[in-house]
Amino acid sequence: MSWGTELWDQFDNLDKHTQWGIDFLERYAKFVKERIEIEQNYAKQLRNLVKKYCPKRSSKDEEPRFTSCVAFFNILNELNDYAGQREVVAEEMGHRVYGELMRYSHDLKTERKMHLQEGRKAQQYLDMCWKQMDNSKKKFERECREAEKAQQCYERLDNDTNATKADVEKAKQQLNLRTHMADENKNEYAAQLQNFNGEQHKHFYIVIPQIYKHLQEMDERRTIKLSECYKGFADSERKVVPIISKCLEGMIHAAKSVDERRDSQMVVDSFKSGFEPPGDFPFEDYSQHIYRTVSDGTISASKQESGKIDAKTTVGKAKGKLWLFGKKPKPQSPPLTPASLFTSSTPNGSQFLTFSIEPVHYCMSEIKTGKPRIPSFRSLKRGWSVKMGPALEDFSHLPPEQRRKKLQQRIDELNRELQKESDQKDALNKMKDVYEKNPQMGDPCSLQPKLAETMNNIDRLRMEIHKNEAWLSEVEGKTGGRGDRRHSSDINHLVTQGRESPEGSYTDDANQEVRGPPQQHSHPNEFDDEFEDDDPLPAIGHCKAIYPFDGHNEGTLAMKEGEVLYIIEEDKGDGWTRARRQNGEEGYVPTSYIDVTLEKNSKGS
Repeated sequence: MSWGTELWDQFDNLDKHTQWGIDFLERYAKFVKERIEIEQNYAKQLRNLVKKYCPKRSSKDEEPRFTSCVAFFNILNELNDYAGQREVVAEEMGHRVYGELMRYSHDLKTERKMHLQEGRKAQQYLDMCWKQMDNSKKKFERECREAEKAQQCYERLDNDTNATKADVEKAKQQLNLRTHMADENKNEYAAQLQNFNGEQHKHFYIVIPQIYKHLQEMDERRTIKLSECYKGFADSERKVVPIISKCLEGMIHAAKSVDERRDSQMVVDSFKSGFEPPGDFPFEDYSQHIYRTVSDGTISASKQESGKIDAKTTVGKAKGKLWLFGKKPKPQSPPLTPASLFTSSTPNGSQFLTFSIEPVHYCMSEIKTGKPRIPSFRSLKRGWSVKMGPALEDFSHLPPEQRRKKLQQRIDELNRELQKESDQKDALNKMKDVYEKNPQMGDPCSLQPKLAETMNNIDRLRMEIHKNEAWLSEVEGKTGGRGDRRHSSDINHLVTQGRESPEGSYTDDANQEVRGPPQQHSHPNEFDDEFEDDDPLPAIGHCKAIYPFDGHNEGTLAMKEGEVLYIIEEDKGDGWTRARRQNGEEGYVPTSYIDVTLEKNSKGS
């Protein structure tokens, strides 16, 4: 099946068909473009949605803790990844489908225009040949008519007896001339006819089939390109299906990670105050004055009236003040103080916060004169925050359980900072030793300010840790440090006399703190020894001293020429190797002073 043989006379229809094919290609490209815009807008809206509902983590307190919240935020992260995959789909479609379609459409238009121009030129050349043949035919026909007229004129004069011989001869010459011209036009017409027939055969059997073949191939390539774009369109989506499936699986996993028991425990940990519930209300007998005698009633009435006057005066003075469960208790009861309400002493002398049943009785004695009020921790918290004012350094404004958690978090943070400062001090000491041994590498004195600053930071952090541990021990009802934390006997102590009130609370004025001078350390490496392991490091090889080394500096190990030592730590690039004698003495020796032999099974351990 070929367009050249089957459609040799359908040039105009083929022109329209190829134009329709290009229009259809561009229409599909427009469809892909709109799909890309939809994917991009969808991804953008998903990202905006995720951004809208993601938490703004300005502080650690606002970070999600409940498993349901964590699961929701994990789902948001997976949805953000899903939006990224939609962007990948749009980008792949734009590059692989839409861009390729637009480039191919431009090339297709150029090729179609060239083939159609070739067809039109061939048709114009065939028309020109036909015109030449037709002109020669008409000229031959005209000359034949003129020759026929000349022959009739000659025959008429030849048969006329009155015609002269000269006229007959002239008519004969005219006949011969016209006959000759007719023969020439006949030959020319025959040549033109033969030429036209040849060109026409060439046109319809060679030229036009070739042009139509090119148009057919072009149209088939267009169809193939559309098929490839259809496939690429689907492949762009199929490539991201595994990742999208992982995103959906992550959402399902996040949903399964929700633990209602754990959330309930978090609520308890977050809001547990550590106080004891209030005790029972005492019975108040209002019927005593009903059965008294007249004389007793008179005396009692006067006392009762005086009591009522005092109570009104006292209540008027205390009006508007917030206390444990509302207003301050009436004056006939002992005054309600933070010490009597929240503090209690243990046998060892330490104080801890707790509820007292008697103050609760005094606070709730208002029920007989006003509307009953149910005690709640919300009123307690509100009244206590008004009394205490802003947050204190020791978190004494918080309930015991929350205060313990806050102190523990602060101690953990301080320990991490202390570890960093200690590591920095060790690195500076090593660098200082290297500078002292190799002055060309640097000046050891230049490290002294940084060392001093690091030591000050270490002392400050130790004092802060000790102070917070003391507060934590107070909350937990202990006199000493906690058994499960690091021993801090060498830490500089902070004297808090004047900070602690007789009731066990702390004053709001920070200027009342009296700090004692920091204790002097007799051993500079005492803090480093706290973090060293009790078990010695294993030997990873041995070495032999090539040169003697005095080892006067701190942390170094003296050795004699030819002495054999154990290697327990390789050179880290600073020119020093850690070694040990047989008696257990350890230290650093210059790597260039020894001949090192490492065990194959221990190297790098």
